[in-house]
Amino acid sequence: MVLTTFRSEALNGLCSKERLDLMDSIDSLRSQGINHFVSLPQIIVCGDQSSGKSSVLEAISGVSFPVKSNLCTRFPTELVLRRTSHTSASISIVPHHSRSDSEKEAFASFHEELESFDGLANLMEKAKSAMGINTLGKAFSKDLLRVEISGPDRPHLTIVDLPGLIHSETKNQSAADIGLIQEVVESYMKEPRSIILAVVSAKNDFANQVVLKLARSADSSGNRTLGVITKPDTLYPGSESESLYASLARNQEVEFRLGWHVLKNLDSEAGYGSLAQRDISEMQFFEQGIWTELPTSVLGIDQLRTRLSKVLLNHITTELPSLIEEIESKRNACHERLKKLGQPRTTLFQQQLHLIRVSESFQRLVRNAVDGNWNDTFFGDAEFHYGYLRRIRAVIRNLNDKFAKDLSTHGHRRHITYSAEESVSPHCIPVTRDDFIDHIQIKISRSQGRELPGLFDPMIVAELFRDQASRWEELARSHVHAAWKACHEFLKHAVAHVADAGTCTAIMQKIVQPAMDSLLATLDSKTLEILRPHQTIHPITCNHYYTDTIQKFRKERKLILINQALRKFFNVKELCKVSCGMVDLSGLAMVLVDDNSEPDMHRFAASEALDHMNAYYKVAMKRFLDDVAVEIIEVVLVSALPAILSPVKVYEMAPELVARIAGESEEAQNQREQLTRQLEVLSRGAETCKEFAVTKFNGLAEEDDSDQEDEPQHEFDAVESGSFDEIDKARSIESFAESMTHPPSPQLEAHPAELEPAVPEPEEQPVISDVEYDPFGFSTGKKKMSKKAKKRSRVTSYDDPEVGLPLA
Repeated sequence: MVLTTFRSEALNGLCSKERLDLMDSIDSLRSQGINHFVSLPQIIVCGDQSSGKSSVLEAISGVSFPVKSNLCTRFPTELVLRRTSHTSASISIVPHHSRSDSEKEAFASFHEELESFDGLANLMEKAKSAMGINTLGKAFSKDLLRVEISGPDRPHLTIVDLPGLIHSETKNQSAADIGLIQEVVESYMKEPRSIILAVVSAKNDFANQVVLKLARSADSSGNRTLGVITKPDTLYPGSESESLYASLARNQEVEFRLGWHVLKNLDSEAGYGSLAQRDISEMQFFEQGIWTELPTSVLGIDQLRTRLSKVLLNHITTELPSLIEEIESKRNACHERLKKLGQPRTTLFQQQLHLIRVSESFQRLVRNAVDGNWNDTFFGDAEFHYGYLRRIRAVIRNLNDKFAKDLSTHGHRRHITYSAEESVSPHCIPVTRDDFIDHIQIKISRSQGRELPGLFDPMIVAELFRDQASRWEELARSHVHAAWKACHEFLKHAVAHVADAGTCTAIMQKIVQPAMDSLLATLDSKTLEILRPHQTIHPITCNHYYTDTIQKFRKERKLILINQALRKFFNVKELCKVSCGMVDLSGLAMVLVDDNSEPDMHRFAASEALDHMNAYYKVAMKRFLDDVAVEIIEVVLVSALPAILSPVKVYEMAPELVARIAGESEEAQNQREQLTRQLEVLSRGAETCKEFAVTKFNGLAEEDDSDQEDEPQHEFDAVESGSFDEIDKARSIESFAESMTHPPSPQLEAHPAELEPAVPEPEEQPVISDVEYDPFGFSTGKKKMSKKAKKRSRVTSYDDPEVGLPLA
């Protein structure tokens, strides 16, 4: 095996101590396995099958891999290049998360190290066999092969080579293989911190190569994609195809934020040569023809190594703040899940202790909900449905209000109408007052006793009331059951919040559900008890509102009759202020007296009975509403919720029940172990990132400033290209480093919306004039910028001539 020696001043410039530490920090996170939980900055090599991806990888690394022209990459390969004082190589397997625990352990034991590169080919074959990949090319794997190569002249770079995308089935590649490869490639592309190295072969029309479609789908803005054109020597000089690919290299056909690069690799069919010969052949090729018209910064492997190292470095620098934030977020979530699982519980004491702690949290949460205290994060945002369901006091209040409205609008069987246009609930029978009186008159005539004419038996009112209130039981049961369901749903959320999934299920099945079933039976019984006086006992009330209502009914009817008499007497359609002459007052008084009399004694009695029934109905309905809300919903249901799961109940439980509820399943034990490992990895990762951010971040930014101050100005310098979005990134990075050095107080963190400086300091801003936009998507007008803004813009700009977009 041959290892090419690199001699590049550009690479030396990228290997300062701070930059090496930054790269090593990310590699440390990756080696700890944190990439299973968060997306890490990395470069992935993607392309169609036989597009030359592996040759690109060889040229970048300087290591000749054993690649045959009729074979292809059958698993993701992570190539880690690091600058060290000695030369070494090692190979390990990172199992896919879908592998079983036994397979993961077997793969973890596979780790081979070499002091020389001669045995690398054999080690790779052993790794393929361990992954179950045969040598006939019929299988692919989601497992990752990690190849680490170190040397005194290696670039600091990490690249993942992915299997080539397949267009159609062959005898060695099934439809399942095609789907598996595309799934693997898309999963890597969709990682938000992956730099996509999209390899396109000049042998085929680039519009037909799947990699560009997938790259656009995963990175629609093209901000993290760098295109690489391979096999340019297959194009006929002066042909339209050659001109088209040259235009592609200028970023004019398919635009990527990071631009394009062109490589000429060795032709595997023509025989194998050394990588040194490959570099010489490539240099000679780009010194002729149309390729001389392109900037040298986009041609050849030396420039690509430098470009990739700088792209990855800038990408890591930019993503570090959000990476730390994501790690912290997932670490907190992991901690909360472990908190729900509690401590290991194998003994009765441990199980009781766990349940007591759960019951204390449960009671605190339920009492807050019942009292209407929404300070706990459990209650969420009331604007969302899930947040509203957890605010049980608000839910019960609204259900009570709905019940009151339903009872008022359609709780009575017959609704008296006074006009044909009056709307009536479909649940009620519309009836005029005269028709209702006729109905009552028949009842009175068939139930007459020893009362005098014009009077009625008091039990007529009871009979009329029970008929009018016959729908109360249906409405009350519906309301009570709706409140019970709301409480049941609330308890499910509350238990799930304070206990792990296994314990939550057991608590719901063994404690909450039986308690709620018992409560429902008690609620039904209490509802019948509250209804019984209104259904069986004669009307009783000491409320003066009863007689007040009767008098009000009579006044309302008398006013109607008087108005009718006055309109008839004065021969007017509407009563209003009218100036008139002499009026026969005695005649007016006689008219009023005559129009108010009811000659039919039985009808008079029926009218009086109707007034008494309506008055009593109103009094009884108000009492019934209060009884349902207080005696049933509040006393029986709501006030019982905190006691469903209490420390006292846990203490009184039988040991067998405690074991069934709090006893830990094998699944829970495995979950705790997994979460514990995950928490350890995330915690180490958070400390690694924070340590670098606090101690070295500012030094790295200053070093980038000084490095780029010494570089000659280029036509696509960050400032001259108008890449002010990168200036904003640089400012946010500096602000992040400052915040890591001087963290805000806890009080300020708790209320970020209130953080507004009393007198904000003025900040120099770039002045833009006569801005135009070129075909590449960058502004080309002249800008006037302060030195401070220009300095900041160079920290992470992708428009550097060695990194970003070339000049057409």
